[in-house]
Amino acid sequence: MGERECSLLLVKPLLSLKKTFFYNFFPSKEEEEACKLNNTPYVVTRELIEIRDIYPPPKIDLENPWQIKIKITSYEVEAGALLIPYIETFEYILQYWTLDMAKILVNGCRVCVQVWDVTTDNAPKKYEGERVYLWMLCNDDYALSCIELFNNNRLGVGDEIGLFWDPRSSNFMFKLLYNQRMRLIHL
Repeated sequence: MGERECSLLLVKPLLSLKKTFFYNFFPSKEEEEACKLNNTPYVVTRELIEIRDIYPPPKIDLENPWQIKIKITSYEVEAGALLIPYIETFEYILQYWTLDMAKILVNGCRVCVQVWDVTTDNAPKKYEGERVYLWMLCNDDYALSCIELFNNNRLGVGDEIGLFWDPRSSNFMFKLLYNQRMRLIHL
């Protein structure tokens, strides 16, 4: 084997890591004995892990980066929070987070984040602090809470927003795409 072939074998393709839940359906011998002793059923546990993903993370199209689009509901207006489905959270947000940060989130803690509102391109507004956070709901979906964002944009039922996690700056980027009251479309 020549030098060129040898060096090609040493080069590994770049693989991305993605987060997923590992479910433990089978108890260890100790867990099984403890359940028998306490007369309680075994409870399936899960743990957030990283696995190699043969596919690269989704590329962000800078012309239309809004990977997550949400049509605002009355619940979101009342709560001052954007509901982000489980699949979209794992695919478009947690993919770029460290495993430790993602574990904090899925273990039930709030994670403070920054949100840039770029609805007005020439005057982006930054939201940050303890009242801007991502958290997990009981159904494994997620919510981005930012009441000030709702109030400043006068978000209402039927409005459509775009959202994405910018891995370069580790911030959410937000844009009001369609305003139900004013029938404005920002692209």
